[in-house]
Amino acid sequence: MSVTIDITGLPPERIGFAISPLAELGLALHALSEPGHHPGLHGWVTATAAALKPDLADRLHEAEFLWRHTFSDVFMPFAGIPGRDGGTGATLAEDLDLLDRLSNERFASAALEFTCNLYTVKTPSPLHDPAMRARALELAANRGPRVVDFTRRLLDDPASVRAWLRRLLEDCDQAFFADTWRRMRVQLAADARHKAELLRHKGLTEAVQAVSAALSVDDGGNRIGVDKLSEGHTTALDPEPGAGLTFMPTSFGWPHLMVLHAPGWRPVIHYPVHGPELPSPASVELLKRRMEALAHPMRMRLCRNLARSPNTTGELAEQHGISAPEVSRHLAVLKRAGLLTTRRRGRYVLHQLDLTVVARLGSDFLEGVLR
Repeated sequence: MSVTIDITGLPPERIGFAISPLAELGLALHALSEPGHHPGLHGWVTATAAALKPDLADRLHEAEFLWRHTFSDVFMPFAGIPGRDGGTGATLAEDLDLLDRLSNERFASAALEFTCNLYTVKTPSPLHDPAMRARALELAANRGPRVVDFTRRLLDDPASVRAWLRRLLEDCDQAFFADTWRRMRVQLAADARHKAELLRHKGLTEAVQAVSAALSVDDGGNRIGVDKLSEGHTTALDPEPGAGLTFMPTSFGWPHLMVLHAPGWRPVIHYPVHGPELPSPASVELLKRRMEALAHPMRMRLCRNLARSPNTTGELAEQHGISAPEVSRHLAVLKRAGLLTTRRRGRYVLHQLDLTVVARLGSDFLEGVLR
Protein backbone atom coordinates (compact mmCIF):
# COMPACT_ATOMS: atom_id res chain seq x y z
CA MET A 1 0.00 0.00 0.00
CA SER A 2 1.21 3.49 -0.74
CA VAL A 3 0.35 7.02 -1.78
CA THR A 4 1.71 7.94 -5.21
CA ILE A 5 2.34 11.37 -6.70
CA ASP A 6 2.52 11.73 -10.47
CA ILE A 7 5.36 14.10 -11.42
CA THR A 8 5.61 13.17 -15.13
CA GLY A 9 7.14 16.14 -16.95
CA LEU A 10 7.15 18.38 -13.86
CA PRO A 11 9.93 20.98 -14.25
CA PRO A 12 12.58 20.69 -11.52
CA GLU A 13 12.01 24.31 -10.49
CA ARG A 14 8.42 23.40 -9.53
CA ILE A 15 9.69 21.08 -6.79
CA GLY A 16 10.64 22.96 -3.65
CA PHE A 17 11.33 22.82 0.06
CA ALA A 18 9.62 25.22 2.46
CA ILE A 19 8.79 25.71 6.12
CA SER A 20 5.47 26.83 7.57
CA PRO A 21 4.70 28.06 11.10
CA LEU A 22 0.99 27.21 10.67
CA ALA A 23 1.76 23.61 9.65
CA GLU A 24 4.13 23.27 12.61
CA LEU A 25 1.53 24.70 15.00
CA GLY A 26 -0.95 22.09 13.79
CA LEU A 27 1.48 19.31 14.66
CA ALA A 28 2.32 20.92 17.99
CA LEU A 29 -1.39 20.83 18.86
CA HIS A 30 -1.50 17.18 17.78
CA ALA A 31 1.43 16.38 20.06
CA LEU A 32 -0.31 18.11 22.98
CA SER A 33 -3.47 16.04 22.46
CA GLU A 34 -1.73 12.73 21.63
CA PRO A 35 1.53 12.71 23.63
CA GLY A 36 1.75 8.93 23.33
CA HIS A 37 2.50 9.36 19.61
CA HIS A 38 5.54 11.50 20.38
CA PRO A 39 7.60 10.13 23.31
CA GLY A 40 10.53 12.33 22.35
CA LEU A 41 8.43 15.43 23.05
CA HIS A 42 7.39 14.41 26.58
CA GLY A 43 9.24 17.28 28.25
CA TRP A 44 7.86 19.93 25.91
CA VAL A 45 4.31 18.56 26.14
CA THR A 46 4.37 18.40 29.95
CA ALA A 47 5.77 21.91 30.37
CA THR A 48 3.48 23.47 27.75
CA ALA A 49 0.31 21.80 29.02
CA ALA A 50 1.09 22.80 32.60
CA ALA A 51 1.54 26.45 31.61
CA LEU A 52 -1.71 26.78 29.63
CA LYS A 53 -4.30 29.08 31.12
CA PRO A 54 -7.54 27.23 31.97
CA ASP A 55 -9.60 29.13 29.38
CA LEU A 56 -7.24 28.27 26.51
CA ALA A 57 -6.91 24.68 27.72
CA ASP A 58 -10.70 24.34 27.66
CA ARG A 59 -10.94 25.81 24.17
CA LEU A 60 -8.23 23.48 22.90
CA HIS A 61 -10.04 20.52 24.41
CA GLU A 62 -13.25 21.66 22.75
CA ALA A 63 -11.54 21.79 19.35
CA GLU A 64 -9.05 18.92 19.63
CA PHE A 65 -10.91 16.75 17.12
CA LEU A 66 -9.58 19.18 14.51
CA TRP A 67 -6.03 17.85 14.89
CA ARG A 68 -5.98 14.90 17.27
CA HIS A 69 -6.57 11.90 14.99
CA THR A 70 -5.38 13.35 11.68
CA PHE A 71 -3.80 16.44 10.19
CA SER A 72 -6.18 18.77 8.38
CA ASP A 73 -5.27 20.50 5.17
CA VAL A 74 -6.42 23.81 6.70
CA PHE A 75 -2.94 23.90 8.27
CA MET A 76 -1.40 24.07 4.77
CA PRO A 77 -3.63 26.60 2.96
CA PHE A 78 -0.81 27.66 0.63
CA ALA A 79 -1.40 24.40 -1.28
CA GLY A 80 -5.08 25.10 -1.93
CA ILE A 81 -5.13 28.63 -3.35
CA PRO A 82 -5.37 28.64 -7.17
CA GLY A 83 -3.05 30.83 -9.17
CA ARG A 84 -0.21 30.98 -6.63
CA ASP A 85 3.31 29.57 -6.68
CA GLY A 86 2.67 27.48 -3.55
CA GLY A 87 4.79 29.67 -1.28
CA THR A 88 4.23 29.59 2.47
CA GLY A 89 3.98 32.50 4.86
CA ALA A 90 7.11 33.77 6.60
CA THR A 91 5.15 34.24 9.84
CA LEU A 92 2.11 32.66 11.43
CA ALA A 93 0.12 35.82 10.67
CA GLU A 94 1.00 35.50 6.97
CA ASP A 95 0.04 31.82 6.98
CA LEU A 96 -3.27 32.71 8.62
CA ASP A 97 -3.81 35.36 5.93
CA LEU A 98 -3.37 32.59 3.36
CA LEU A 99 -5.93 30.54 5.29
CA ASP A 100 -8.34 33.47 5.01
CA ARG A 101 -7.85 33.43 1.23
CA LEU A 102 -9.18 29.89 0.87
CA SER A 103 -12.69 29.89 -0.53
CA ASN A 104 -15.45 28.81 1.83
CA GLU A 105 -15.91 25.68 -0.26
CA ARG A 106 -12.23 24.70 0.06
CA PHE A 107 -12.13 25.53 3.74
CA ALA A 108 -15.24 23.44 4.37
CA SER A 109 -13.92 20.47 2.40
CA ALA A 110 -10.63 20.60 4.32
CA ALA A 111 -12.45 20.92 7.64
CA LEU A 112 -14.84 18.07 6.89
CA GLU A 113 -11.91 15.91 5.82
CA PHE A 114 -10.84 15.52 9.42
CA THR A 115 -14.34 15.34 10.85
CA CYS A 116 -16.11 13.24 8.26
CA ASN A 117 -13.50 11.50 6.08
CA LEU A 118 -14.66 13.28 2.91
CA TYR A 119 -11.23 13.41 1.28
CA THR A 120 -10.10 11.15 -1.52
CA VAL A 121 -12.64 12.07 -4.20
CA LYS A 122 -13.89 15.43 -5.37
CA THR A 123 -17.50 15.85 -4.32
CA PRO A 124 -20.09 18.65 -4.48
CA SER A 125 -19.71 21.17 -1.68
CA PRO A 126 -21.85 20.40 1.38
CA LEU A 127 -22.31 24.16 1.68
CA HIS A 128 -24.60 24.05 -1.37
CA ASP A 129 -25.54 20.43 -2.05
CA PRO A 130 -28.34 19.13 0.26
CA ALA A 131 -27.34 15.47 -0.18
CA MET A 132 -23.72 16.18 0.74
CA ARG A 133 -24.82 18.29 3.70
CA ALA A 134 -26.92 15.42 5.02
CA ARG A 135 -24.03 13.01 4.47
CA ALA A 136 -21.59 15.27 6.30
CA LEU A 137 -23.90 15.56 9.31
CA GLU A 138 -24.50 11.81 9.28
CA LEU A 139 -20.76 11.06 9.32
CA ALA A 140 -20.15 13.72 11.95
CA ALA A 141 -22.68 12.03 14.23
CA ASN A 142 -20.33 9.03 14.42
CA ARG A 143 -17.72 11.30 16.00
CA GLY A 144 -19.87 12.69 18.79
CA PRO A 145 -21.92 15.79 19.64
CA ARG A 146 -19.01 18.25 19.54
CA VAL A 147 -18.21 17.29 15.96
CA VAL A 148 -21.87 17.50 14.96
CA ASP A 149 -22.10 20.97 16.47
CA PHE A 150 -18.94 22.09 14.66
CA THR A 151 -20.14 20.64 11.34
CA ARG A 152 -23.55 22.28 11.62
CA ARG A 153 -21.99 25.65 12.50
CA LEU A 154 -19.55 25.35 9.61
CA LEU A 155 -22.29 24.54 7.11
CA ASP A 156 -24.61 27.28 8.40
CA ASP A 157 -22.07 30.06 8.91
CA PRO A 158 -18.56 29.29 7.61
CA ALA A 159 -17.34 32.85 8.20
CA SER A 160 -17.88 32.66 11.97
CA VAL A 161 -16.15 29.28 12.23
CA ARG A 162 -13.17 30.58 10.27
CA ALA A 163 -12.89 33.62 12.53
CA TRP A 164 -13.19 31.38 15.62
CA LEU A 165 -10.39 29.10 14.40
CA ARG A 166 -8.09 32.00 13.56
CA ARG A 167 -8.56 33.53 17.02
CA LEU A 168 -7.80 30.19 18.65
CA LEU A 169 -4.59 29.75 16.67
CA GLU A 170 -3.52 33.34 17.38
CA ASP A 171 -4.06 32.74 21.10
CA CYS A 172 -1.93 29.58 20.90
CA ASP A 173 0.80 31.61 19.25
CA GLN A 174 0.73 34.17 22.03
CA ALA A 175 0.56 31.56 24.79
CA PHE A 176 3.34 29.18 23.73
CA PHE A 177 3.99 28.74 20.03
CA ALA A 178 5.80 31.99 19.19
CA ASP A 179 8.70 31.09 21.49
CA THR A 180 8.71 27.49 20.28
CA TRP A 181 8.78 28.57 16.63
CA ARG A 182 11.67 30.99 17.22
CA ARG A 183 13.73 28.10 18.58
CA MET A 184 12.92 25.53 15.90
CA ARG A 185 12.62 27.59 12.71
CA VAL A 186 16.43 27.81 12.33
CA GLN A 187 16.78 24.02 12.27
CA LEU A 188 13.85 23.60 9.90
CA ALA A 189 15.10 26.30 7.53
CA ALA A 190 18.57 24.73 7.53
CA ASP A 191 17.11 21.32 6.72
CA ALA A 192 15.00 22.75 3.89
CA ARG A 193 18.06 24.54 2.42
CA HIS A 194 20.18 21.39 2.66
CA LYS A 195 17.57 19.24 0.91
CA ALA A 196 17.06 21.91 -1.76
CA GLU A 197 20.80 21.88 -2.45
CA LEU A 198 20.73 18.09 -2.75
CA LEU A 199 17.87 18.38 -5.22
CA ARG A 200 19.73 20.99 -7.24
CA HIS A 201 23.11 19.26 -7.36
CA LYS A 202 22.38 15.53 -6.89
CA GLY A 203 18.91 15.16 -8.38
CA LEU A 204 15.47 14.15 -7.20
CA THR A 205 16.24 10.56 -6.22
CA GLU A 206 19.00 11.52 -3.78
CA ALA A 207 16.96 14.37 -2.33
CA VAL A 208 13.95 12.09 -1.80
CA GLN A 209 16.11 9.41 -0.15
CA ALA A 210 17.51 12.05 2.20
CA VAL A 211 13.99 13.12 3.16
CA SER A 212 12.82 9.65 4.28
CA ALA A 213 13.52 5.98 3.71
CA ALA A 214 9.75 5.61 3.22
CA LEU A 215 9.92 7.63 -0.03
CA SER A 216 10.99 6.35 -3.43
CA VAL A 217 11.16 7.52 -7.04
CA ASP A 218 10.33 5.08 -9.83
CA ASP A 219 12.93 4.21 -12.48
CA GLY A 220 11.53 6.66 -14.99
CA GLY A 221 11.41 9.52 -12.52
CA ASN A 222 7.68 9.89 -13.13
CA ARG A 223 6.25 8.96 -9.74
CA ILE A 224 7.08 9.41 -6.09
CA GLY A 225 5.83 6.63 -3.82
CA VAL A 226 5.15 7.08 -0.12
CA ASP A 227 5.18 3.84 1.86
CA LYS A 228 2.12 4.09 4.12
CA LEU A 229 -0.67 1.87 5.46
CA SER A 230 -3.10 3.72 3.20
CA GLU A 231 -3.70 4.12 -0.51
CA GLY A 232 -4.03 7.25 -2.54
CA HIS A 233 -2.99 8.98 -5.74
CA THR A 234 -2.54 12.57 -6.79
CA THR A 235 -0.75 14.61 -9.41
CA ALA A 236 1.68 17.48 -9.14
CA LEU A 237 0.50 18.71 -12.55
CA ASP A 238 -3.08 19.78 -11.75
CA PRO A 239 -3.60 23.20 -13.37
CA GLU A 240 -6.23 24.17 -10.79
CA PRO A 241 -3.82 24.71 -7.87
CA GLY A 242 -0.85 25.09 -10.23
CA ALA A 243 1.81 22.53 -11.02
CA GLY A 244 4.24 21.81 -8.24
CA LEU A 245 5.26 19.70 -5.28
CA THR A 246 6.32 20.95 -1.85
CA PHE A 247 8.45 19.14 0.72
CA MET A 248 8.10 20.49 4.25
CA PRO A 249 10.23 19.53 7.29
CA THR A 250 8.76 19.34 10.79
CA SER A 251 10.30 19.03 14.25
CA PHE A 252 7.05 17.87 15.87
CA GLY A 253 6.09 15.29 13.28
CA TRP A 254 8.10 12.15 14.04
CA PRO A 255 7.06 9.35 13.59
CA HIS A 256 4.39 10.67 11.22
CA LEU A 257 5.10 11.15 7.52
CA MET A 258 2.12 12.94 5.98
CA VAL A 259 1.05 13.55 2.41
CA LEU A 260 -1.45 16.16 1.31
CA HIS A 261 -3.06 14.49 -1.70
CA ALA A 262 -6.57 15.97 -1.80
CA PRO A 263 -8.15 16.56 -5.21
CA GLY A 264 -7.55 20.10 -6.42
CA TRP A 265 -4.74 20.79 -3.94
CA ARG A 266 -1.03 20.97 -4.66
CA PRO A 267 0.64 17.88 -3.13
CA VAL A 268 2.77 18.34 -0.03
CA ILE A 269 5.06 15.82 1.68
CA HIS A 270 5.38 16.77 5.35
CA TYR A 271 8.38 14.90 6.73
CA PRO A 272 10.00 14.71 10.18
CA VAL A 273 13.50 16.05 10.63
CA HIS A 274 15.46 13.12 11.99
CA GLY A 275 17.92 13.46 14.82
CA PRO A 276 20.62 10.82 15.16
CA GLU A 277 18.65 9.18 17.94
CA LEU A 278 15.57 8.56 15.80
CA PRO A 279 15.34 5.22 13.98
CA SER A 280 14.54 5.07 10.29
CA PRO A 281 11.07 3.69 9.62
CA ALA A 282 10.67 0.10 8.47
CA SER A 283 8.77 -0.43 5.25
CA VAL A 284 5.15 -1.55 5.44
CA GLU A 285 6.08 -4.78 3.64
CA LEU A 286 8.83 -5.52 6.18
CA LEU A 287 6.48 -4.74 9.06
CA LYS A 288 3.95 -7.18 7.57
CA ARG A 289 6.61 -9.92 7.27
CA ARG A 290 7.64 -9.40 10.88
CA MET A 291 4.12 -9.59 12.22
CA GLU A 292 3.37 -12.70 10.17
CA ALA A 293 6.63 -14.32 11.29
CA LEU A 294 5.79 -13.76 14.95
CA ALA A 295 2.19 -14.93 14.63
CA HIS A 296 3.09 -18.64 14.43
CA PRO A 297 2.89 -20.41 17.86
CA MET A 298 6.11 -22.42 17.35
CA ARG A 299 8.06 -19.36 16.25
CA MET A 300 6.80 -17.56 19.36
CA ARG A 301 8.19 -20.43 21.47
CA LEU A 302 11.49 -20.35 19.60
CA CYS A 303 11.71 -16.60 20.17
CA ARG A 304 11.46 -17.21 23.90
CA ASN A 305 14.71 -19.17 23.78
CA LEU A 306 16.37 -16.90 21.25
CA ALA A 307 15.59 -13.79 23.33
CA ARG A 308 17.54 -15.15 26.31
CA SER A 309 20.68 -16.51 24.68
CA PRO A 310 22.11 -17.69 21.35
CA ASN A 311 21.06 -21.18 20.29
CA THR A 312 22.03 -23.59 17.53
CA THR A 313 19.46 -25.30 15.34
CA GLY A 314 20.11 -28.61 17.07
CA GLU A 315 19.66 -27.13 20.54
CA LEU A 316 16.32 -25.61 19.57
CA ALA A 317 15.16 -28.89 18.00
CA GLU A 318 16.00 -30.82 21.17
CA GLN A 319 14.36 -28.29 23.49
CA HIS A 320 11.11 -28.18 21.52
CA GLY A 321 10.88 -31.80 20.39
CA ILE A 322 10.81 -31.09 16.66
CA SER A 323 13.21 -31.94 13.85
CA ALA A 324 16.20 -29.79 12.93
CA PRO A 325 14.88 -29.17 9.38
CA GLU A 326 11.61 -27.89 10.86
CA VAL A 327 13.54 -25.54 13.15
CA SER A 328 15.56 -24.36 10.15
CA ARG A 329 12.38 -23.50 8.24
CA HIS A 330 11.07 -21.42 11.15
CA LEU A 331 14.43 -19.69 11.58
CA ALA A 332 14.48 -18.84 7.87
CA VAL A 333 11.14 -17.06 8.21
CA LEU A 334 12.39 -15.08 11.22
CA LYS A 335 15.62 -14.24 9.43
CA ARG A 336 13.83 -13.01 6.28
CA ALA A 337 11.84 -10.71 8.57
CA GLY A 338 15.07 -9.27 9.96
CA LEU A 339 14.37 -10.52 13.48
CA LEU A 340 17.49 -12.66 14.02
CA THR A 341 21.22 -12.15 14.27
CA THR A 342 23.60 -15.02 13.58
CA ARG A 343 27.26 -15.69 14.33
CA ARG A 344 29.51 -18.68 13.86
CA ARG A 345 31.19 -20.51 16.75
CA GLY A 346 33.52 -23.08 15.29
CA ARG A 347 31.40 -25.36 13.14
CA TYR A 348 28.16 -24.22 14.80
CA VAL A 349 25.91 -21.30 13.83
CA LEU A 350 24.29 -19.46 16.73
CA HIS A 351 21.00 -17.65 16.29
CA GLN A 352 19.67 -14.91 18.56
CA LEU A 353 16.63 -12.63 18.58
CA ASP A 354 17.46 -9.00 17.75
CA LEU A 355 15.86 -7.34 20.77
CA THR A 356 16.33 -3.83 19.37
CA VAL A 357 14.18 -4.66 16.34
CA VAL A 358 11.60 -6.54 18.40
CA ALA A 359 11.31 -3.69 20.91
CA ARG A 360 10.22 -1.38 18.09
CA LEU A 361 7.35 -3.77 17.32
CA GLY A 362 5.93 -3.49 20.81
CA SER A 363 6.81 -3.84 24.46
CA ASP A 364 4.02 -6.37 25.13
CA PHE A 365 5.61 -8.92 22.82
CA LEU A 366 9.09 -8.26 24.17
CA GLU A 367 7.91 -8.60 27.76
CA GLY A 368 6.10 -11.78 26.81
CA VAL A 369 9.16 -13.50 25.36
CA LEU A 370 11.34 -12.28 28.23
CA ARG A 371 8.84 -13.11 30.98
